[in-house]
Amino acid sequence: LEAHREWIRSIRQNHKADDKDTHDKMQPTVVSGYRVDSQNKPGGGGLMIFSAQSYEAAEEFVRQDPLIVNGCVNWELQRWIPETGDITLE
Repeated sequence: LEAHREWIRSIRQNHKADDKDTHDKMQPTVVSGYRVDSQNKPGGGGLMIFSAQSYEAAEEFVRQDPLIVNGCVNWELQRWIPETGDITLE
């Protein structure tokens, strides 16, 4: 889990360091966390939300996650199409 956290921190730091005009579009913006029940107890799995240029780019990105590389989690990649509202990943 710590390797995953460090991987996410590294991506976010690199993203913040990039100038918005020169930001590498291959490096997604990402947030990651875990699900909890009504008593805030973890155990429901995790969720990672990120931007990517294509499904293929998203899959390539996800396969770099240390949790996936080391076979620690079962995972599923799904595209999300926002219909109403706006969320910006910073």
